[in-house]
Amino acid sequence: MTVKPSAQCRTMAEVRAGVDSLDRELVALLALRFGYMDAAARIKDSRDAVRDEARKAQVIANAAAAAQAAGLPDGLATDLWETLVEASIAHELGQWDHIRAKA
Repeated sequence: MTVKPSAQCRTMAEVRAGVDSLDRELVALLALRFGYMDAAARIKDSRDAVRDEARKAQVIANAAAAAQAAGLPDGLATDLWETLVEASIAHELGQWDHIRAKA
């Protein structure tokens, strides 16, 4: 099924095709983002450097500002990015440990 812009959807099948297509793109983008977490784990000298609360706050604020500019509901990006950043930190910590365990 061809993915239509949301404003052109007339059936739930069309809506679902659009959502499914976007979900695949989001997963691909998340994979790229987590690749950067792998790089950070490789680059950072200490495990304590993995959690950077100032950077976390900056990333969440950047996402909130972009969401507001895009007209998304208030708080949406803040909540999503809180979860995303915490998952990223957990992944990076695991990678940091894995890399050092092999050395």
